[in-house]
Amino acid sequence: MKHSNIPVIAIDGPAASGKGTIAGRVAKALGFHYLDSGALYRLATLAALKAGISLDDAQALEFTASRLAPVFEAGRILLDGEDVTQAIRSEAVSAATSKVAAVPGVRRALFELQRRAARAPGLVADGRDMGTVVFPEAPLKVFMTASARVRAERRYRQLLERGEKADLNMLTADLEARDRRDRERASAPLKPADDARLLDTSAMGIEEVVGKVLEWWDECR
Repeated sequence: MKHSNIPVIAIDGPAASGKGTIAGRVAKALGFHYLDSGALYRLATLAALKAGISLDDAQALEFTASRLAPVFEAGRILLDGEDVTQAIRSEAVSAATSKVAAVPGVRRALFELQRRAARAPGLVADGRDMGTVVFPEAPLKVFMTASARVRAERRYRQLLERGEKADLNMLTADLEARDRRDRERASAPLKPADDARLLDTSAMGIEEVVGKVLEWWDECR
């Protein structure tokens, strides 16, 4: 299924690289829809954890992902009628998601769900494989990154702002482990698309990054 008539901006990158923040702001600036593909994998992970499914049970994980019917409304995410907006952002879900996302069957189950997000007037999609697998036809592909330490510091500040305890060194080690799993998984490994524009945000502010993506989009039109 192609969406060649619907413009798509694909923003990929490792965990905590700021993809979601940037993609959301770019979408708002352009009046486009926004796809947080990571939320879908987090939803699949949360559903599996709630059901007591082992993260090693690929068949059960695929089945769980195939039955997802989330509702996105007014900034909230509902799953089976329950508001799970905050629950999918917990550290327990975050730590398990890269394991669930590495299961080929889970990725297959969520593929069409992601493709259907491309609707007029356009879409900004963020994730790990938006440009390489889900929307390879996207006219603009951005691969955002930053050092693991910088990303851990950002995550650390977010957790403190939410009143949660955090250990910076543990967060750094966790991100490095998640990066390794994402890069080495057999199905849709984390890597830039051949025609992606690389953007290291280590020393950049949010508005600066948004401005750069919008500038690149203007060049693509």
